[in-house]
Amino acid sequence: MNSDSPNHPKVKTQKIQELQIGSSFLTDVIGVIRSPFKDKFGVPRQASLVASAKGSIQVPWTSDFWMAIQGLEQFSHLWIVFIFHEHGGKSWKPSIRPPRLGGKQKVGVLASRSPHRPNPIGLSAVRLLAIEVISINKKKWIDIKIEGLDLIDGTPVIDIKPYLPYADSIPEASSGWAKDQIKTYPVIFSQAAEDFLKQKSETRQLIIDVLEIDPRPAYMQRRNPVETIVDPKSFGIEIEGHEVKYSIEGGHFTVKEVYKK
Repeated sequence: MNSDSPNHPKVKTQKIQELQIGSSFLTDVIGVIRSPFKDKFGVPRQASLVASAKGSIQVPWTSDFWMAIQGLEQFSHLWIVFIFHEHGGKSWKPSIRPPRLGGKQKVGVLASRSPHRPNPIGLSAVRLLAIEVISINKKKWIDIKIEGLDLIDGTPVIDIKPYLPYADSIPEASSGWAKDQIKTYPVIFSQAAEDFLKQKSETRQLIIDVLEIDPRPAYMQRRNPVETIVDPKSFGIEIEGHEVKYSIEGGHFTVKEVYKK
């Protein structure tokens, strides 16, 4: 039967809008990250690399947001969708040199986790510890406590989603050029550092977890690999409100001094 016959309903055609590359969409920030890392230097390059890194997602308390998180406490892990707000560049780069490749080889930015993307949006999977309501300067906040954090303090959050193992975990997935296991190095403490951290076991563990994967930028790792450093090179890093002074020599890291900022 002809579709145009009187006995057949006329098919309505819908115009499909063409994809407009470069179109903008407004995104609201719903919360902020509170992290032990105040600066980009030393932040783990992937979520869960430093399991001892604890922090929280703070969302302003409103009846809508309180309703929006109901049931979230039933999940063990979360996805955080965030903005790379301090990636240091206004334009994106089509290719980058990943630290995992020693900064020697280039790959396409969309084949990496680099913050220098067409849109500076990131995704991190973290462990959910607890959800509380707290008061800061007489204002109520929903405080979603998490660990395995790889974000700096103040990172804007635009969405939170539950992690679903049956859908999000793919055991047979390939890791491509990032397949090699991350190398770790011994971390030694001076007596002064040990004395300061005697009652701060969690901070001590966090320092170990951050330093053992070499937090230096890729260009430093490339120019001076840990294994080749003979003359001690000194560095400083802020971790959880503490200034950590350390050196690299003989294939290991030595924490010289730790003090509260």
